[in-house]
Amino acid sequence: MIASPGNVAGIDIGSRSIELVVLSHAGRVEHQVRVPTTFDPLRQCREILEGVAVEWVTATGYGRKLFVESGIAEACGAITEIQAYALGTAGLFPEARTVLDIGGQDTKVISLGSGGRVLKFEMNDRCAAGTGKFLEIMATSLQIPIEEFGDFSLGSTKQVRISSMCTVFAESEATSLMGRGERPENIAMGLHLAIVERTMAMLNRVGLEHPLCFAGGVAHNRCVVKLLQERIEETIIVPERPDMVGALGAAMHGALRRNT
Repeated sequence: MIASPGNVAGIDIGSRSIELVVLSHAGRVEHQVRVPTTFDPLRQCREILEGVAVEWVTATGYGRKLFVESGIAEACGAITEIQAYALGTAGLFPEARTVLDIGGQDTKVISLGSGGRVLKFEMNDRCAAGTGKFLEIMATSLQIPIEEFGDFSLGSTKQVRISSMCTVFAESEATSLMGRGERPENIAMGLHLAIVERTMAMLNRVGLEHPLCFAGGVAHNRCVVKLLQERIEETIIVPERPDMVGALGAAMHGALRRNT
């Protein structure tokens, strides 16, 4: 990469996608892009950074250590996803006091202080339950494109309870319900309700304070947003590009490092 005075980048290397945000010296977003992670995340990182002029790259996400060790960027460092989402949220919405991030492989709840300071957090990254991967598997089971799964669920006529959050058992329950003639939309809504109930438990354990910012890829799912909104009875902040919050926070960390 060719160094450009003042420009810094943040790269969020997740299980399903990689996001890049470039900030100018003045703190403006100069460039942002999202690509699938694929089976070769480092190749994807090289491609999205090709021709990008920055003096520092901060990596976050599952692949952050791999990125730093790869030598793709000579001047680089790494921060945790918790730090990245806290900073990114504070940069976009200084008033936010709780962050919910439902990503491809994990769910995070972060209690925020002023300036993106992390007060407390909880993270589920031990299984797919309650994550984007859970929704993807269930959408495939019902033969619905994942991009349409939330809207499809909103067509339900009644609530069907899915008792298990284990992906394997939940898929079995869904198959059994289909075999008994239950409408696919109702099953899909039951799966969304199961995720929201699990998410609410995490929010309550951390201590939900408003405003709540909902970030991560699953924030694109209108059904999850609607169900959460109904339960917390407060307006949820959803960024215009919720999947870019981590990369933005990583870039902001680089900017802070430069200024200290």
